[in-house]
Amino acid sequence: MRPRVTVWARRWGVPVLVVLLLGQMAVAMVTAALRQTPTIDEPVYVGTAAVYLDEHSLRFNPEHPPLGKLVIAAGVAVADPRPAPGFDGDQTELGRRLLYESGNDPWRVMFWARLPVIVLTLAFGLVVFAFARELAGRAGASVALALYCLSPDVIAHGSLATLDVPAAGFALTSAWLLWRARSRPRLYVPLAGGAFGAALATKMSVLPALPVLVLVAAVSVWCAGSRQTTRAAVAGAAVFALTACAAVWVAYLAVDPRLRWGPPQHIPTVGGLRGLAVRLLPLPEPFRDGMRLQFGLENRPWQGFLFGRLYTGSLWYYLPAALLVKTPLGALALWAAGAVTVTVLRPLRPAAPYLLAAPAVLLAAAMYGSRDFGTRYAVFLPMFLAVAAGCVVLVRWRWTPVVTGTLVAFVAVSSLRTYPFYLPYSNEAFGGPDRTRYLLHDSGVDWGQDLGRLADRLDERYRGERIWLVYKGAGVPAYYGIDARDPRRAPADAVHGVLVVSDSAAAKATGRLAELIAGSRRIDQVGHSITLYRR
Repeated sequence: MRPRVTVWARRWGVPVLVVLLLGQMAVAMVTAALRQTPTIDEPVYVGTAAVYLDEHSLRFNPEHPPLGKLVIAAGVAVADPRPAPGFDGDQTELGRRLLYESGNDPWRVMFWARLPVIVLTLAFGLVVFAFARELAGRAGASVALALYCLSPDVIAHGSLATLDVPAAGFALTSAWLLWRARSRPRLYVPLAGGAFGAALATKMSVLPALPVLVLVAAVSVWCAGSRQTTRAAVAGAAVFALTACAAVWVAYLAVDPRLRWGPPQHIPTVGGLRGLAVRLLPLPEPFRDGMRLQFGLENRPWQGFLFGRLYTGSLWYYLPAALLVKTPLGALALWAAGAVTVTVLRPLRPAAPYLLAAPAVLLAAAMYGSRDFGTRYAVFLPMFLAVAAGCVVLVRWRWTPVVTGTLVAFVAVSSLRTYPFYLPYSNEAFGGPDRTRYLLHDSGVDWGQDLGRLADRLDERYRGERIWLVYKGAGVPAYYGIDARDPRRAPADAVHGVLVVSDSAAAKATGRLAELIAGSRRIDQVGHSITLYRR
């Protein structure tokens, strides 16, 4: 007769572990959602979500499809902020007016706007667990879920009212459903198409994965049984593509059933093969105009910052380098081992296209892009590669369980040590969160999230002193009680007292601001994203 403890552990051990992992992730994300002020992109999405609810209009933020903002709108509807009636400004002004100029409580509005994304992020954790369990059993699923739930990047962006995690999670869900379609194609191929359509209806950046997943859909149907023919495989691929397109149409129609669309005057003209491809897409006109806007944004001379170097344009190796900084060392080792395992082990080789092909294409597309603004553009990697890493447990080496468990423990320690500052996380090899500002900028360290914490610090330690502020973010300092002047608009000899500079602004500082920082002494920091100097 088996001991009761052993029976209980086998029956309930994994469910309890799942609850604990998802629970700590939920605590981390909710804490971040409650403590962080609006990041740069969030007010645009929240304001657009409010317009969806009040006006059923697509006129704001057309460069992104509506589904992610409809998810955010579920929380905005609960917060029920006062709208900005008759507003005809741009989308940045819309978000600022909604949060700070219409009598609303921005803390309350932002928390409720972030909450649906948090719930969705937790649900994607269950997808990671289910996918890995089908490939590597309960032990592999536990490893995969641990890496996902402890990922600083996933926690950081899963706690924001933004689009990166929802789009990546829907893409992962599509790949998992295609894997399941190998046994039941009639059920899972349409569901997989709908999931990828949801990703596409959230962010256009997932579009490069469509041809890959269409091919994978055909492979799934082909593998479903000996009676399946080439014609059935082609039909399965067509069903996948058509269902994905239908999901995009449904997202737009959910906002405005009449699909009223007056394109903004600043829609750029896109020629050549890209222009032809945009015109031929069987998707709503607002989506195609959004793609034209995205191509226009890609043509701008954006500034980047990597390892202390400020540059104009983009570096092809920016994302791989940023991922080395922003990923726990144990996760990097398990990702690499998982990718090799899936490729080398014969029983797992059929899963390689499902786990590795789509993220490889998406990473290549993101590396080709012109905006070096952080690893959020590759947040799909911690999802897909967590599943691959779970497959490491199938390697029949004596020390595999010990090494795998040790690496997961290192990831846990690294992730928990950065709590609650997940956006500026960097791993121990690069000095931890306090050193990230010397390596990266923008969403990799300082996205304007710590304005509220700055207000508290100034009140606690620097009350009554002259404050000079260079803030890069979407918040309004005066709302949080910060009485400050811009040092760039005053004579240099008049700038005395406490100089406060967002680290993203400091990274790109030239001319006057660079001189002011060079002539100051660093005295404090807030949230690893804002630095205080004494002049």
